[in-house]
Amino acid sequence: MPEPLAVPDPPTADRHLGELVARTAVGDHEAYRTLYRALTGRVLGVVRRILRDQAQSEEVAQEVMLEVWRSAARYRPERGGVAAWVLTMAHHRAVDRVRRSEAETAREEKAAASSQERAFDEVSEQIENRLERERVRRCLGRLTDLQRQSLVLAYYRGLTYAQVADLLETPLSTVKTRMRDGLVRLRDCLGVGS
Repeated sequence: MPEPLAVPDPPTADRHLGELVARTAVGDHEAYRTLYRALTGRVLGVVRRILRDQAQSEEVAQEVMLEVWRSAARYRPERGGVAAWVLTMAHHRAVDRVRRSEAETAREEKAAASSQERAFDEVSEQIENRLERERVRRCLGRLTDLQRQSLVLAYYRGLTYAQVADLLETPLSTVKTRMRDGLVRLRDCLGVGS
């Protein structure tokens, strides 16, 4: 196994990193290994400052170094040094991770809030309906038997005036009058405006 390449001091380091990127671009694993060792610590530092989470920072740093392997052929020395190129990729990747995480958190909070509102509204509505039914029952109990029976048959069973009159064996005009009087008394009892 060949001996690992050493990265020289800063004055010649960028030129040396450029050579390593050029060799990595043609598939030189040893050059990539040396490039990886030379830059991973700095990449991790940039990413950790942005993400502040060790596990995510390591993951993003790994993604960046994998991107270096995949895109080494696209490196252009005239645009800047290797370290700047790689650290810029690291910065962009970390910022993207933060934005994605914030968007996901916002979506989850919005979904949770809307589901809680719905659950609250459903419970509130059920309680209101139950109270309203109790009020109607109480008020129906204050009506005469003929008024209550006529209204229950017409409004809860859906019968017509004529069907109610036949079922109760009462003249149609009497049923109509009792229903009208019963509705007036229900309105007053329930406190509904005219």
